[in-house]
Amino acid sequence: MQSYTIGQAARLLGVSPDTARRWADAGRVATHRDDSGRRLIDGRDLAAFSVELARTGGGEEAPSYTSVRNAFPGIVTAVKLGDVAAQVEIQAGPHRLVSLLTREAVEELGLEVGMEATARVKSTNVHIDRT
Repeated sequence: MQSYTIGQAARLLGVSPDTARRWADAGRVATHRDDSGRRLIDGRDLAAFSVELARTGGGEEAPSYTSVRNAFPGIVTAVKLGDVAAQVEIQAGPHRLVSLLTREAVEELGLEVGMEATARVKSTNVHIDRT
């Protein structure tokens, strides 16, 4: 199972490392230490926390003003395999992306819950929001 440093988790959650550290200190997400003393978060725990965070809107930092980009780095939160097709969910900060692809592609990529992955989106429409 893949584990993530506080900095990696922060990037995947779309928050600052200080925010991720405060959440870990408060016990909102479980951590353990590696042989060198770094705090790590288990991939499955981070996946579950990212889904809960997005569901409850628990982020502490205001979103930045951006035009949405086409690459969404995140963490795999669900993989559903069928005989031929598969469904993969990625939580990228507050964004939940769902992709339908072949089972073969999922197996070749070795996708499983807790892994880091990037969802890439191609669209003919671009929306710009300012909040």
